[in-house]
Amino acid sequence: MELLDSLIVGFQTALQPNILMYCFIGVFLGTFVGVLPGIGPLAAISLLLPITYHIEPTAAIVMLAGVYYGAEYGGSTASILLNLPGTAAAAVTCLDGYPMAQSGRAGVALFMVTIASLAGGIAGVTAMILFSPAIVEIGLSFGPAEYFSLMVLGLVAASTLASGSPAKGLAMVVFGLLLGTVGTDINSGIARFDFDIPEMMDGISLVALAMGLFGISEIVKSISVSRGSKIKEKITFKSMLPTKKDLKVSAGPIARGGVLGGFFGALPGTGASIAAFVAYAVEKKVAKDPTIFGKGAVQGVTAPESANNAAAQAAFIPTMTLGIPGSATMALMLGALIIHGIQPGPMLMVEQPDLFWGLIISFLIGNVMLVVLNIPLIGMWVSLLNIPYRLLYPTILVFIMMGVYSVNNNTFDIYMIAVIGVIGYFLMVLNFEGAPLLLGFILGPLMEENMRRALLLSRGDMATFIDRPISMWILVITAVILLWSFFSAAKVFLRAKTLEHEREEAKELS
Repeated sequence: MELLDSLIVGFQTALQPNILMYCFIGVFLGTFVGVLPGIGPLAAISLLLPITYHIEPTAAIVMLAGVYYGAEYGGSTASILLNLPGTAAAAVTCLDGYPMAQSGRAGVALFMVTIASLAGGIAGVTAMILFSPAIVEIGLSFGPAEYFSLMVLGLVAASTLASGSPAKGLAMVVFGLLLGTVGTDINSGIARFDFDIPEMMDGISLVALAMGLFGISEIVKSISVSRGSKIKEKITFKSMLPTKKDLKVSAGPIARGGVLGGFFGALPGTGASIAAFVAYAVEKKVAKDPTIFGKGAVQGVTAPESANNAAAQAAFIPTMTLGIPGSATMALMLGALIIHGIQPGPMLMVEQPDLFWGLIISFLIGNVMLVVLNIPLIGMWVSLLNIPYRLLYPTILVFIMMGVYSVNNNTFDIYMIAVIGVIGYFLMVLNFEGAPLLLGFILGPLMEENMRRALLLSRGDMATFIDRPISMWILVITAVILLWSFFSAAKVFLRAKTLEHEREEAKELS
């Protein structure tokens, strides 16, 4: 009955006209940026952060969330038609989506992707409804020591389980933590690392960091990427209708993808990309004939799309209930909540049930809106791919500058975003991921606050982090993840060295 009452509160909030409007704006913009390769939800949410200052918190979070999962829907369009993933998770869709398009089944692929995405989204929302209250109950027993340990786990998991070198991931986390210390110390009131620049006393702006790191650097990088040929094929509603066989073979993969996405989405450091890859790998394992994958198998499209959309919804579980973002996008969502004076965590569901449950119900409404946007308006989304990038990117840059200036009406923020953009681009060239940096920047001040609070309560005894059982086990899991990731990296390095040595021996023998 308590859950039913909560859902009623959610429907009452989500069905308000202004919430519905912002939900529609969010999913529309999300689909737009998802369709266009090289922009992605991170850049889009960064662009919209300044606008949220002038919107009530619930509407703002609903809109930003709509951009996130809307981009997961739209990301598959370019993957299928141009073999260019609009988002990282949509890269898996290229494997069978593009071959389907080449064989004249682009319409069917786009239709099945929409159905799979809707099913995955519903699976993710169901996971939130069922598991969030239980996680909140556990979270209510957490103190400052447990929160500090949990944040350490989130940062380590996000940096070591992400793609690329674990060492580079951890280096970016530390860099983010350092950037988070810039500004006035809350406890002492002393300015730290401000270099005697008055504008730096308030710290580095989250909006400027996000826009520079994911907006400007991504756009500069995308300018040099070839976009291939324009789309000439006209996709009609008739060409989108799947056969009975398509529906039959997709039912199982969609269900399995939804379950996997719900599971991986709730884990820090995994998210939609890993969920999509795992779902694709599972389908290849369970298939009677694995050789059909990569040649236009409809299961190869529906399973990863169901998984990445379920993961997009489930990613809100740890962010909203524990205040621990599992990805860079969730870190931005956490930042948006903090900007509006909302503290995510176990008390959020108790103190602001209308926001919490209204957001969950808005996911259901937003997913239905996305079906309406994707199937009838597919022609419009396809035409977006033909917009010349020489016109698109300068326009986005102008909006970035306008957005960051509108936050504080300060030209210093424009210089800041330009510097961060240049740094972000070079970090990208050197294969340093920006996501761990943003996670460190967002969680750094919260970690510091909880660490100081825990030490205050224990009268400076560092053993408090180990004496408390929950905190101890969280730190043990963190250590295991660290050791496992570095062991895996060392194993890959040794294997590469062995292969190199074998090649040199073969050359000498020949």
